[in-house]
Amino acid sequence: MSTESNKAIVRRYREIHNTDQLDKLEEVLAPDFRPHALMPGMPWNGCETAKQIHLMTKSVFPDVHVETNDLLAEGDYVVERWTQTMTHTGTPFFIGNVPASGKAIRCTGISIYRIANGMIAEHWADMDFLGVMMQVGAIPTPE
Repeated sequence: MSTESNKAIVRRYREIHNTDQLDKLEEVLAPDFRPHALMPGMPWNGCETAKQIHLMTKSVFPDVHVETNDLLAEGDYVVERWTQTMTHTGTPFFIGNVPASGKAIRCTGISIYRIANGMIAEHWADMDFLGVMMQVGAIPTPE
């Protein structure tokens, strides 16, 4: 597949998440899809786990939206630089019982996707999780 086709697959993946069309994940995730950014100990069960992670995120940040800032592709790999915006209205499962702050949160991140046979086969992600924790009040911000 061409690098432009691979970028289109990543754009479609992002659209599915941003519009909560989770039933369409099977269109872009390979049956043996491997995410490399799971929480420690979290079992992987294909698209069902991907849906659960999305729904858990939405329970804490119901208006979460990811904007793609850049897409770079070479061979079977696509790199996405993104900005995520959301409002903290739930109690995060991943950082303890921090009460909902109502704060608008913004963070940035980078994802790397490996495309195989027209589908996302692997995904690595890194985001400014420390910044998110400071913005929701889970840890103090430096003075």
